[in-house]
Amino acid sequence: MGTMEPAEPPRATATVDDPNDLPTAPCSVVWSGGHSYVREGTAGARWAGVDDRGRARFLTDAELRRRGWSRTRG
Repeated sequence: MGTMEPAEPPRATATVDDPNDLPTAPCSVVWSGGHSYVREGTAGARWAGVDDRGRARFLTDAELRRRGWSRTRG
C-alpha cells in the first residue's frame, strides 16, 4: 500500500468586488446622469430614481451600465 498524503485544508476564496460591478445589496445608491438611483429588491431587482422633471424612472442593471454610473455624485 502506498502512503497517503494528508488532505489540505480547504482554501478560503477571497472575493474582491470589482469596482466596475454594480452593487447588489438592496437600498444601494448609485449616480447616473446627475441623478441618484436606489436598488429595489434582490431577485429581479431594478434601480429607482427620477428624471429631470421629477418623474419616476426605473432602470435595469443593463440600462444603468449602458448609461454609465458611479458610486459617488461627482
